[in-house]
Amino acid sequence: MWPYPFWIAHRGAGKLAPENTLAAFRLGAAHGWRMAECDVKLSQDGVPFLMHDATLERTTSGHGAAGERPWGQLAQLDAGGWHSRQYAGEPLPTLENVARWCLANGVLLDLEIKPTPGQDEITGQTVAARAAALWADAPVPPLLTSFSVPALQAAQRAAPRLPRGLLLDTLPPGWQATAQALQCVALVCNHQLWTPALVAEAKALGLRCLSYTVNDEAEARRLISLGTDGIVSDAVDLFCPARGQALADAQPGAAQGNEEIGRASCRERV
Repeated sequence: MWPYPFWIAHRGAGKLAPENTLAAFRLGAAHGWRMAECDVKLSQDGVPFLMHDATLERTTSGHGAAGERPWGQLAQLDAGGWHSRQYAGEPLPTLENVARWCLANGVLLDLEIKPTPGQDEITGQTVAARAAALWADAPVPPLLTSFSVPALQAAQRAAPRLPRGLLLDTLPPGWQATAQALQCVALVCNHQLWTPALVAEAKALGLRCLSYTVNDEAEARRLISLGTDGIVSDAVDLFCPARGQALADAQPGAAQGNEEIGRASCRERV
């Protein structure tokens, strides 16, 4: 049985809080989201920590390549002030910080392996091995995803029991063989790629069908009607995960009409 909820909060809470921080995770959970997506890379000294970009400028007070700084320096950076004064001083979290928070609060994780350029294999290996240890006793492990095939190959070798998902922005030739060789459980696509034919092909291969990054109600209803299995979204304040989950759990086609999946539909639930 697929253990993950349909709705996944992108980088913790979309754009409502500084991405890939514990503040974002807390806000997403406060809106009723039971699963979050985040990006993980390695510091210079091999500590897995959360950050999307290869460089520090956009989302921290630092400068230069994130992977070229030791964790002791990265830990001192402000990862919240760029977003708003409210979050000034919010630190970068380690994978261990996030794992302990998720386990304590019942939040599941889509863990995107986001290597610094040239560090695909060591990042996949280190993140997978550390995740396997941190979630060793958890009933539901994190879903490891990546655009990087070498990173997923290394993760497969390091922690073969952890589930893996192949991220795709386009459909390259041979994606089917790649997903099968990696023993993936999910195909995580740019939402515009999903068609009835692609959903059928993926499911025939035993793959769950997930989408990123969906912030529009009409598109979310289209994806639910296709019978896909998950949506990564920034819109944690727009969608109602409880109502959307109920529609997703119904038969394909349940959301073809004007059924409400927005926040107004769950005022009494969240």
